[in-house]
Amino acid sequence: MSLNIPQTPQRLLPGAYIPTPATKNYSSVSVPQPNFQSGSTALTQNNARQNTYPPLAQQPRPPPPVDDPAEAVKPLVRAARTINETLGWETRYPELDSYIGQGISSDYDIPLAPAWAPFQKIKTYDIPEKIFEQYNKAQVSTMMGLFAELNHAWITIDNALYLWDYTHPNPDLIGFEEQPNSITAVKLVIPRRGVFVPAITQLLVVATTSEIFLIGISCQTGAGGLSTVALYQTQMRLSIKGIAVTVIEGSLNTGRIFFSGKSDHDVYELTYQQEEKWFQSRCGKINQTTKGFTSLAPTFPFGQKEPQEHVIKMAVDDTRSLLYTLSSKSTIRVFHLKSPNTLDLVITRTASLIYGNVGHMVTRSDLLTPNTSIVSISPISSREASKLHLMATTSTGCRLFLSATASYGWGSGDSTSPPTSMQVQHVKFPPAESSGGQQQQQQQRSSNEVANYGNRSNIDIQSKALRPTRSARRYPPGYFFCFVPKDPQAGADNLFISTPDSGRIARPQDASQLTRYHEYGIWLDLKSRAEDIGLVTVPFAASPTPAGFGNELAVQYDKPATEIAILTNTGVHTIRRRRLVDIFASVIRYGGGDDGLEGEVKKFIRLYGRGETTATALAVACGQGLDVTSDARVARITDPEVLDYARKAFIDFGGKPILNENSVVDQSIPAIDNVRPSPRHEGIALYISRLVRSAWKIPVIQESITPLGGLIVNSNVNLSKLHEIQRELTSLQEFLNTNKSFIEGLAGPEALMRVSTKQEEVALQAEHRALHSLVCLIADIIEGISFVLVLFDERVDEIVLSLSNESRQQIRNLTYEGLFATSTGKDLAKELVKAIVNRNIANGSNVDTVAEALRRRCGSFCSADDVIIFKAQEQVKKASEAGSNSDYGRNLLNESLRLFTQVAASLSMEHLQWAVQQFTSMEFYAGAIQLALSVAKESDRGNKALAWITDGRPEQDPRKDIFNTRKRCYELVHQIILVVDKNSSQVPEMIDGHYTLTAKRKDEAYDVIDHSEDEVFQTDLFDWYLAQDWSDRLLSVQSPFIVTYLQRKSADDVEHADLLWNYYAQVNRFHDAAAVQLQLAKSAFNLSLEKRIEYLSRAKANASASTPGMGRQARQLLLHETTDLLDIANIQDDLLQRLKEDPRISAERRPEVLKELNGLVLSLTELYNGYADQASYFDLCLLIYQAADHRNPADVKATWQNLLESTHRETTERGEPQPWEAMTEKVRSLGNRLNLSESTFPIPDLVPMLETYAYEHQRNIPPSTWIPDLFIEIQIPYESLLPVLETIFYNDEAPFQGRSNKRYISQDMLYVIQRWFQDTVRGGDGRILGGEANAASVSQTLLVLQERGSGLDEGSVEECRELRMRVEGMLR
Repeated sequence: MSLNIPQTPQRLLPGAYIPTPATKNYSSVSVPQPNFQSGSTALTQNNARQNTYPPLAQQPRPPPPVDDPAEAVKPLVRAARTINETLGWETRYPELDSYIGQGISSDYDIPLAPAWAPFQKIKTYDIPEKIFEQYNKAQVSTMMGLFAELNHAWITIDNALYLWDYTHPNPDLIGFEEQPNSITAVKLVIPRRGVFVPAITQLLVVATTSEIFLIGISCQTGAGGLSTVALYQTQMRLSIKGIAVTVIEGSLNTGRIFFSGKSDHDVYELTYQQEEKWFQSRCGKINQTTKGFTSLAPTFPFGQKEPQEHVIKMAVDDTRSLLYTLSSKSTIRVFHLKSPNTLDLVITRTASLIYGNVGHMVTRSDLLTPNTSIVSISPISSREASKLHLMATTSTGCRLFLSATASYGWGSGDSTSPPTSMQVQHVKFPPAESSGGQQQQQQQRSSNEVANYGNRSNIDIQSKALRPTRSARRYPPGYFFCFVPKDPQAGADNLFISTPDSGRIARPQDASQLTRYHEYGIWLDLKSRAEDIGLVTVPFAASPTPAGFGNELAVQYDKPATEIAILTNTGVHTIRRRRLVDIFASVIRYGGGDDGLEGEVKKFIRLYGRGETTATALAVACGQGLDVTSDARVARITDPEVLDYARKAFIDFGGKPILNENSVVDQSIPAIDNVRPSPRHEGIALYISRLVRSAWKIPVIQESITPLGGLIVNSNVNLSKLHEIQRELTSLQEFLNTNKSFIEGLAGPEALMRVSTKQEEVALQAEHRALHSLVCLIADIIEGISFVLVLFDERVDEIVLSLSNESRQQIRNLTYEGLFATSTGKDLAKELVKAIVNRNIANGSNVDTVAEALRRRCGSFCSADDVIIFKAQEQVKKASEAGSNSDYGRNLLNESLRLFTQVAASLSMEHLQWAVQQFTSMEFYAGAIQLALSVAKESDRGNKALAWITDGRPEQDPRKDIFNTRKRCYELVHQIILVVDKNSSQVPEMIDGHYTLTAKRKDEAYDVIDHSEDEVFQTDLFDWYLAQDWSDRLLSVQSPFIVTYLQRKSADDVEHADLLWNYYAQVNRFHDAAAVQLQLAKSAFNLSLEKRIEYLSRAKANASASTPGMGRQARQLLLHETTDLLDIANIQDDLLQRLKEDPRISAERRPEVLKELNGLVLSLTELYNGYADQASYFDLCLLIYQAADHRNPADVKATWQNLLESTHRETTERGEPQPWEAMTEKVRSLGNRLNLSESTFPIPDLVPMLETYAYEHQRNIPPSTWIPDLFIEIQIPYESLLPVLETIFYNDEAPFQGRSNKRYISQDMLYVIQRWFQDTVRGGDGRILGGEANAASVSQTLLVLQERGSGLDEGSVEECRELRMRVEGMLR
């Protein structure tokens, strides 16, 4: 029947979001750009672009860039590059989204021949008679199910639950019968971490009509692989009356448990915890669907004419934190799992909406009608697909692939953000109907037929082959199990199984066509009703990302084939996924005669390509094929006929190398590099890469620390796995060696005699080079694995600890690829061999025996340097026997030194320590030091350690390990110095005018040390001197490196900086010493303010001293900077001392303030704004004005005024001393510190302030002349003081107005004149009052004071008259 299907609409289909470049970068999958074309065209081109995995035979193989051309031509490097390319191609296996794109399909190949069947039934385990005995006692209900991962099945009979190991011939029943209610649901979940003891690995959730029970399960696997299960009472139960729980689901990652019942479609969460808490019991439930008070009210179906909608399926996708539910009305709901206890409903898709989406892809199909129900849902994890989220199966057997997206489409936003939209992305229709209901169907179409999703005329959308579908299940990477009742009355099911054909998906025959969703299908007659299905093995995953996830071919030799258990009402059926190698072996085994077998091989080539076919044939020839034996065991196929034909297929169908003459353009590139090796080479590379893929990129060792701090070194790859890889590679090696005469490229030079053209000769040479590289790699891998096995036979932790830090770090990072195929890996292996030998020497073992065992199992890991080391050790032993002080003994020591120095680059630390110890014991100090320095130098030919020191010794720097390696050598020199000093101190230097032998040995040793040009050694030596508290010895060293050393160290350490300025001062470089001290005072070191002031004081003294070769200007600049900083530091110190005692600061704030001030010297702005001004320390504010050269008179005057007021207030509050005394002391001290500066100590302002203060607060309080005494005492000139008083007198301003008030100023004026006159007379220089002009002015002032308006009393007026007469008399 032809279907009239209209063209795809020009508008983009609903849900067909144009893929845009995602934030997540898949290195092996290209992301297509948006294509804004018509729907059908864009869809076709988009899917074509997503086909990123063309056949290997069609792919060009450009070599990756290689840094070292010499290294590139080595066979191991070439072979390793081939393996890496092959592994890279296998990771580019198409994503699920690329071949299940927007559209519909019905592609199935259902083989007629059993040899091609994708699945194979292994065995059927009968239900024990004990179960039937219990079943016969049932009164209400029974249920059955599987815990396939535990190899157990279960059955509920009324209120009892029984478990049994279905693989055991006579299993014991494990029962749970401790409750009276009928069981309605059972589920095995993973518990939340930390709630139960570690022995409980799973949790059994048992729901009854009134309660839910949590039962702990402990599972232990015995030696024979049998699982032993034990149940534990957890005392956790929860009342669920009125819910009628039928569905339970758990999250593997979080341990959360969800359930639902028949009363409604609400989703409940079962909460559980280790102990009860306030208002919270150990178990509880949360209605995550209906929030608030309504969740507590029961629902009653009053007036309903149809059954209440309820949940029939639940599934959790932990990779996306999503919970899917399927209701009885075929409504799919999507919930987002927020941590820890929330669950948000984000999407609801009814059946009508889902089928509405399908209507955009197919107009009409009897399989997808509004009455079609959805019977199953299966999540698709984000590891498997980035777009597709869910597969739903309808009652007609149609598979609906749905994608859920966030608001910005695929690939946008955070991966943890919940989706907001769900659309049907693809519909997979059932296979074609069989005639007569046969279980084995004819092949739906030829295997090489290509169907385009855009051309829907080939798609059968009306097949009823899977109708009605009772239940279905999908497992990664796409195994589909569909249970179809044979006859409703018979109670038996047919099982349809389909699986993606990863070989054809990986290598489509035509890269220009869309990647088809190829599937193999098979029908099985269960002859009973299926009750449950489960995975026996772990879920399939070839990679952790969608790219490469479904590549079954890549892991067919690395991981066990998937096994599935199906429980029916008669027993448990186990089904095994057959690998491609198993299918190929079965085809040979059951395929018929030679002509028939050749046709089957050609069919393999047509389907999977020549390279995959040769790889599979090679694997079968090496014994990789498996089949089910007559006694239901899975065993290897070892039939000689099968192995021989596989060998023949590998040789005869391996193809030939091809020279691409069109690429031979540049004559500088050899023609051999333009040859593409044969598919046979590709097959060998595929087989090798698939054998070693689980170890290739993995580090060899894994270190861990014991609770006591010890080191444990384990293998990252299980040793049994290494044995398996080695065994398979050995089989491959034997196969290639046995058949090399028949294989082109391995046959030898005689094969060149069979070529007829130059092109064939070049191609054969390239083939030989490629195959020889792989053969060499096989041998190296086998030997490398032997070495690893030898290594782990020893005490590997002791061996690793005996290595240098550099080698140990390299061993940590060494991968199996590096060990097998790089020179660095070989060198590290040699280091480990030396460590093994040295350990056996230390334990007294026979070294020859150990060396022979190593040479036999891994002979390429020994070096010629070991022989030289043994010879040098022999010379040392002979010297010890001959006497170290004899000439012969001395010659032997020198010879041993020469040999050790010859292999210094490869000398291990253990050998070096032994040699140094022997040299030192024989007083060969100079030789011991020279050897240690030579080894240190050879270990770092590029002098990276010095660069690391110069760069400031960064912690996370690989050069640090290089320095540490050298330091271990230098530490040996330190020990030698201690021995030399100790021995020389016990013996006199000279006897009878001749140097003693000990003194000569000491001079020889120190001569080597002093003349060493190793700056790293000198730096380490200086560090050691300081560690020994030998600073005097360090300062006495005459070395060109000492200043550089101290300068470098000064940047990080105060003690070194102190040594540096001490060294400068010792050699009379005072200016440099002052500069260092100044930098110390300004540095960020944790120094107290007192220490910084000390440095500044010393710097000021040193900067004042004369330094030879230093100019006066430079000295003055340094002195000026130091002085200024010292002034600021002193002000800061005043602030610090003041704030320590200030009661206004809270106890919490005080430590912080003191810490800020007792450190770095702050700026004047910070001191003023942050502390002095805020704290009203007006005297310090004036000092800051002075230091900052702040000359604003208004600010200065206001600050003085505030200072006087605060001083008076504080003194009055304390009650002592007298206010005028405190004022005098404050002004006196400030005058001295301000150097009587006119800007900050303004006499014209201060005198009126004090006079006013005295009048207002200290009137008639003796002494009356304390103000003029204060200024005279601080050396204020009379010529400056008297005019200020005169100004106050003449201005007649408050408060000195009127005769009675002016008298206070008149008295001070008279007192100042009297003191001035007395001082000038006492001076005896003949100049009265500083000169005639001053004397005349004073005379005039005295005349004014005599007047009545001055306010002086009669006695004072008389004194004025007498003084004026004396002044005028002297003027005459």
